Amino acid sequence: MEEILARASKAAEEAEVFLVTSEETPVEFETNRLKHIQSKQNSTVALRIIKNGRIGYATSTRLDDIEELISNALATAEFGTEARFTLPPLTPYPEIKIFNPDIEKVTLEQMAELGQGMIDILTRHTPELICEARVIRTVTDVTIINSHGGQADYKQSVFIAAIEGQLIRDTDMLFVGEHQSSCHPLLEIDDITRRVLQQLEWARENAPVSTKSMPVVFTPHGIVSAFAGPLIAAFNGKTVLEGASPIGKKQGQLVFDKRLSLRDDPTIDYRPGSSPCDDEAVPSEVTPLIAEGKVSNFLYDLQTAALANTRSTGNGHRNQGGQPSPAPGAFVVTPGDTSFDDMVRDIKEGLVVEQLMGATQGNVLGGDFSGNVLLGYKVEGGKIIGRVKDTMVSGNIYQLLKHVAAIGSDTRWIGGFLSTPSIYCSSVSVASR
Repeated sequence: MEEILARASKAAEEAEVFLVTSEETPVEFETNRLKHIQSKQNSTVALRIIKNGRIGYATSTRLDDIEELISNALATAEFGTEARFTLPPLTPYPEIKIFNPDIEKVTLEQMAELGQGMIDILTRHTPELICEARVIRTVTDVTIINSHGGQADYKQSVFIAAIEGQLIRDTDMLFVGEHQSSCHPLLEIDDITRRVLQQLEWARENAPVSTKSMPVVFTPHGIVSAFAGPLIAAFNGKTVLEGASPIGKKQGQLVFDKRLSLRDDPTIDYRPGSSPCDDEAVPSEVTPLIAEGKVSNFLYDLQTAALANTRSTGNGHRNQGGQPSPAPGAFVVTPGDTSFDDMVRDIKEGLVVEQLMGATQGNVLGGDFSGNVLLGYKVEGGKIIGRVKDTMVSGNIYQLLKHVAAIGSDTRWIGGFLSTPSIYCSSVSVASR
């Protein structure tokens, strides 16, 4: 890396080298049986330069071909975007615990037993259930150096346990599932299987639903499929800069319910979305986005922040070898004080939405969503009475989150990037056939 930086610095005004090395070991199950176990090692080096005021960028998986990497970066700089930022100098970083060496001690046999254990528990309950399961451990090393003396390096461990089940009865198809992720080894599967067993119990009977507006409780998984996409887009500093965010000019204004608060927090120990810095070596920090209903801040990387005449919030992240762009580390919704059971008990007729399919195909930037209920339940008289089929829910997140009936106390991490409780909306459009 030092040699790449030294040579690139001679050919350009500024240079940055980003190296990520990972070892991933997935144990995968298909149709209730072990499919394969494999270990994959990957190394990718990315070079970003500023030449004649323009950004050049190149990536490679060959760490020995320095000349080609520099040549490609210089070639792209001829047509690159004008650079409005300078790379950060050496700076201290927050101490965030994101590596647990015990993950490397988990054997393949233990991982296989975890996957098969999840399947066995579920199929004992429902023998016809066809399951796919994944148990994955990953160890990643990240190093960033630049020509201004900036330097960061860290190691992260991630462990994932996930299971999905499919139950087919005649023309009826039921999908259930749950997953967890952590920087710690996940050697207990009780919480995962308990949630899927609850899904199976609630879905034991089918229940009809009317076409009309009605109360809906979105579980944490439901929030991911309905609300997360529009919110991530709205708080992206690049979207704001382009004038495409519906809340871009509403900083400090009350846009959401006063009970709703949201922050980006990549500083939480042992969470997969955490890190001491972003992919530009800018220190990680907590960024309030919604404070008691008011729009507080947006997420910026170096370039977007410079264009917006503000500073980076430490949210410059690279996706699949691309250049850094604004993205959240970990969205955290502040929990409320209403239990999930109390929310359900409050509903005379309504739905619980666990999973939507295709909800983000509408006008995401405008906050619209519309999706088929892949997994959801009918509520009558304060009780869940069965699963709904052939049902669609739709709405606009800014209208729904302007006045919510309640915010739950049942906070859960979903996918390592979102921590949220259930949210109870008093009136959502529901269509059934």
